[in-house]
Amino acid sequence: MKKNNAKRNTILSILFFLPVAFIIIMMLSKDNYNPLDIVNKNVKELPNNEENISLKNHITLLAFFGKNPLQHSVAALNLKELVYDRTKGFKKFQVVVLLPKEAKAEAEQLLKQIKSYEDLRFWHFVYADDADIKSVYNSLKTHEPLSASLSTNSVFIVDKDRYQRGRLDDRTKKEIEEKKPSYPLYGYDCIAVSELKNKLAAEDMRVLFKEYRDKRTGKFEGSTTRRADDLKN
Repeated sequence: MKKNNAKRNTILSILFFLPVAFIIIMMLSKDNYNPLDIVNKNVKELPNNEENISLKNHITLLAFFGKNPLQHSVAALNLKELVYDRTKGFKKFQVVVLLPKEAKAEAEQLLKQIKSYEDLRFWHFVYADDADIKSVYNSLKTHEPLSASLSTNSVFIVDKDRYQRGRLDDRTKKEIEEKKPSYPLYGYDCIAVSELKNKLAAEDMRVLFKEYRDKRTGKFEGSTTRRADDLKN
């Protein structure tokens, strides 16, 4: 009987102290991470608009749905459900969709399709002349040209300093181990669910928000590359 009581007390002690030990270890460990890469420092500010929406001092997901935004309803819905809904609570976050002025009626229909019962205060349609839209897009680093209708399925991260963020090396661990040539990720495909969900929302936006939280609290140390250790190895 005494032996069973001793065994039970030992197990209870382990179960009690194990979480405590884990918390202590987490508190003592240093939270290291590589900030999201700056891939371009020359993103042009948005043209003047009625709502005075700007890129400066905001963390922005910048999209281009062109002259027929309803044709991009899948991309818009993916962006809204997989990214916006998960990040809208962060300070100074916004989604900006840059559109030609002639697309305003369709854009309002698109908004009704994706709105449901969600709060879209931080989702903005900004209307501009064709030349201004092209100018902003051309200031981004990307592999693809804007379509004839001024649209793309890609969305781009622009930070508070109007720096474009992304990945200088988007290889997987397996590709790194196999010494495959590196390749960048400048924009995120709104049609590719896994890319939006796993890369943009779950990883890259989370890392960028953490960077700004650490800057506010004085804990940010800075880095020029995102996966430097992996690249060295």
